[in-house]
Amino acid sequence: MAERPWKCKGFLAARSCDVGAGTVLRRGLIRGRSALISGPKIPNTASIMSTRPTDHDPRPEEPRDEPEPNGASEQAPQDEAAESDPIASLEAEKADLREKLLRTLADMENLRRRTEREVADARAYAVTAFARDVLSVADNIRRALDSVPEDARAGAEGPLKSLLEGIELTERDLLKTLERHGVKRIDPQGQRFDPHLHQAMFEIPNPDLPSGTVAQVVQPGYVIGERVLRPALVGVSKGGPKAAPQDRAAAGADGDGEA
Repeated sequence: MAERPWKCKGFLAARSCDVGAGTVLRRGLIRGRSALISGPKIPNTASIMSTRPTDHDPRPEEPRDEPEPNGASEQAPQDEAAESDPIASLEAEKADLREKLLRTLADMENLRRRTEREVADARAYAVTAFARDVLSVADNIRRALDSVPEDARAGAEGPLKSLLEGIELTERDLLKTLERHGVKRIDPQGQRFDPHLHQAMFEIPNPDLPSGTVAQVVQPGYVIGERVLRPALVGVSKGGPKAAPQDRAAAGADGDGEA
């Protein structure tokens, strides 16, 4: 009976060992079963694709630094020096603004002069078309006076004399009105022929007059300002002595003064 307790203790120890081994075995079976149920762990596809190198990178390539030409490389230190020196940059800006200001002032002065000239021309030549139409009236008045012979005009009395005087007065008033608007009459009788103011209709043989002298005025001419409104229709002499240079200059001065 004394050995039973020891046997009981041995039995209990063995039993506890069996129980511990069974527990460990049971835990191993449970872990294996859970591993089979859950299956093998599959790695994340996105992480694999993100780490895998691609042949075509969608990102744009960064621009490569190309070597600058010699001029650009030389200008860079100057620009850097100008940026580093504020006084030099301000002086350059002042010179640029001064040049722009001078050009603007010159353009404005040219515009002012051109505008004044255009306004003066508009005032002087605004009545050109109207004056050209009125010239026919002046021509008809002169023809009416020339149609009366000199002896009949000298011996005219009563109503005929008053009529002739009224026509002459009308002609004078018409010419004065035209002159107030810059239209002047040209009567080149005896002057040197000027192709800018006169139009030769025929030649008159006259040995007493220098060649190229206006011997007869068929129709008087008119000028407006510095422009010819209508050239004078004249007959030019030929066969006479040539005009001296001083006579030509005097004739030209007289023509310019009348124009």
